[in-house]
Amino acid sequence: MNLLKDKKFSIGFIILVGFITTIKLGIIYYNANFNPYALSSFCSVNDFIDCDGIAKTTESQFFGVPLAFWGMFLYAFMGLMLFVDKLKNIKFLKFLEVFKNPFSYIAALGVISFGISMLLLCISLFEIKKLCVLCAFTYILNLLIAIIAAHGIGFKQIFKDSVKDLIDALKIKPYAIAFGVVVLIAAAFLTYTSTSYIFTPQVKRVKEFKEFTQAKKNKYAVSGNLLGVENPDVVVHAYTDYECPMCRAYDIMLHKLAKEFKNIQIVHHNMPLDTSCNKYLRKEFHQGACTMAKYAVAAGKQGKFWDMNNVLFEKQPTSTKEVLTLADKLELNIPKLVEDANSLEVLKEIQADIDEAYGYKINGTPSTVINGKLHMGMKPYSDMKQWIIDEGGIKK
Repeated sequence: MNLLKDKKFSIGFIILVGFITTIKLGIIYYNANFNPYALSSFCSVNDFIDCDGIAKTTESQFFGVPLAFWGMFLYAFMGLMLFVDKLKNIKFLKFLEVFKNPFSYIAALGVISFGISMLLLCISLFEIKKLCVLCAFTYILNLLIAIIAAHGIGFKQIFKDSVKDLIDALKIKPYAIAFGVVVLIAAAFLTYTSTSYIFTPQVKRVKEFKEFTQAKKNKYAVSGNLLGVENPDVVVHAYTDYECPMCRAYDIMLHKLAKEFKNIQIVHHNMPLDTSCNKYLRKEFHQGACTMAKYAVAAGKQGKFWDMNNVLFEKQPTSTKEVLTLADKLELNIPKLVEDANSLEVLKEIQADIDEAYGYKINGTPSTVINGKLHMGMKPYSDMKQWIIDEGGIKK
């Protein structure tokens, strides 16, 4: 009897610790994905030990539900099973009598959750290349629960008991119906969470970005110097760097916006993070970005700014020679292009863009300014559309 009490106490204590830990993980998940003003959590120590970083990934959820919530449910159910012998004596909880071998269920869930934990650990270490120490702590707790609960029963027997009791319960019509209803409700809930992204904005962002980040060509590309309409109601000022990793996807978004709205114009501004033309930088970030910016502006003097802009983002040339090869394919006047690109006039134009950007306190690319309102960084396309609608943009 004392051994049974000790077993219950040990499992109960571990379950309580696990439940509290998953609550903390849930808070970390919320702050990482929903609270832009949240400070880093205590378990985000560096680039590798980074709970916040993992919480922001698409792997931190399953069927649209954060893994922390799955953990809470797991520990709550284990806790219920721990006291099922007493709870089933309560009249309205009599249905719990079908749970005949609670330690077997707890042990089976512990084994299964530990197996899943090891898979998650591999994803964390080899794909995300980060470690969540709190997550790893729950993995250990799951193993301990499995070992203690299976003691005196055996690992084979716990699964036999679990399957047999489930089959026996489903032979009873009311329980079979109740089980079916629960499954349908769960399926409906998971369908909703996985399609609405209500708990997983990071998944929604990744899906939205795929159209643009995985595009081989800009299918919305235009020719000439005008992107949008000549007399716009809304002007979108875009600040980019031709070597910025996300600026190409952002540029495609801008072109799509110009296709979807009938009263906007996109105005491009160069903000190369290259010390050769950006006086505000203390160290080099994107060497060669100034050169590409100069040739884009110079192409504009021949009426082909957006043509050059598109090929620079798409081809990512690494030398002036490669830029000129691309320019030749655009049928630009190469001698004039070279002369303009190296002129003081073009340099001053780029530096004016940079001064303007720093005037808005822009310190990175891509950045967007609409009617004086600054939006820093890469955002989902739906967010960008909403900015324009809020400022008076009208869809075609």
